[in-house]
Amino acid sequence: MATVPRPGAHVCGIDAAMDVIGGKWKVLILWALGERPGCRFGELRRLVSGITEKVLAAHLRELEEDGIVHREAYDEVPPRVEYTLTEAGRRLNEALAPLGAWGRAHVRGVPPHPAAAQGPEA
Repeated sequence: MATVPRPGAHVCGIDAAMDVIGGKWKVLILWALGERPGCRFGELRRLVSGITEKVLAAHLRELEEDGIVHREAYDEVPPRVEYTLTEAGRRLNEALAPLGAWGRAHVRGVPPHPAAAQGPEA
């Protein structure tokens, strides 16, 4: 599936990435699909506690349009739809892994790594 570019120029790589993963729920959806590939909608809703059906459906559509999530609909009764990460989605999850490590350390009160004081390269 081709990605759909969003309007406006990006200032840097982080800006472009935040355009794709922005908001409270998208990173959690990516995490859930990384943990359980081939998730159905109801499973995702349980894994991402607190998200509404409407918001989950909208975010899944946006992630699919951005080429991050693949939606597979099976011709069965009752209908079955599964969501998986695309290669771009897996690479995005890998890129987010250091951020998750930082968050876990931050919650535990571990001081940041000295190299982090130099700031990220965008």
